[in-house]
Amino acid sequence: MKRLIDIVGAFAGLILLSPVLLTLVFLVRRRMGPPAIFAQRRAGLKGRPFVLYKFRTMNDARDERGKLLPDEARLTEFGQFLRRSSLDELPQLWNVLKGDMSLVGPRPLLLDYVPLYDETQRRRLDVKPGVTGWAQVNGRNAIGWDEKFALDVWYVEHYNLRLDIRILLLTLVKILKREGISAAGEATMPRFMGNAKK
Repeated sequence: MKRLIDIVGAFAGLILLSPVLLTLVFLVRRRMGPPAIFAQRRAGLKGRPFVLYKFRTMNDARDERGKLLPDEARLTEFGQFLRRSSLDELPQLWNVLKGDMSLVGPRPLLLDYVPLYDETQRRRLDVKPGVTGWAQVNGRNAIGWDEKFALDVWYVEHYNLRLDIRILLLTLVKILKREGISAAGEATMPRFMGNAKK
C-alpha cells in the first residue's frame, strides 16, 4: 500500500506541478547557470547508494586555491527562497517514482555518514528515505543530530498509513510557516561527525 501511494502521489505531483518544475528549471539556469538540477549520491534503503535530485541552491564560487567556498557563502538569495519554500525538493518526486525514495521516511543523508551511525541510528536505514519525515515535522534542521536520529528511529518503529498521512499534512503546515529550515549559524545543518567525535 505504501509503494502504491508513493507511485500515485509522485506521478500526480510531477504532472500537476510540471509548470512549476519547468519554470524553476528556467529560473535556476538563468540565475545560477546550468545545470538546474543538483545530483548527489545519498544512502538509501539498507545504506545502498542512489542519486538524489534537487534544484540547485548554491553557486560554484571558489577561493583563490580553487576550493569551493563554505555552503553559507555559496547559498544564493534565490537558493534561500527555494529552501524556505521547500521548492528545491520537488525533483525528488522522480526519486520516489523510481523507487529510490518514499514520500515519507527518514531524510536521505550522505553516504559518508553510514559508517558513523551507532547500532540504533543505523535503524533509520531499515526503510526507504523520504521526501519528508517525522524529524522534518518535529524540528527539521533546527534540532540536533541526536534528536533527529531518535525521531527517525521512532518513525521506523511506528510507521503506518495513518502516520504517513499525518506527516504529509504537517509538512504542508511547516512549509507554509517556513520553520526549521536551518540550524543556528548554518546554511542547513553542521556535518555529522559520529558519536565519538562530537
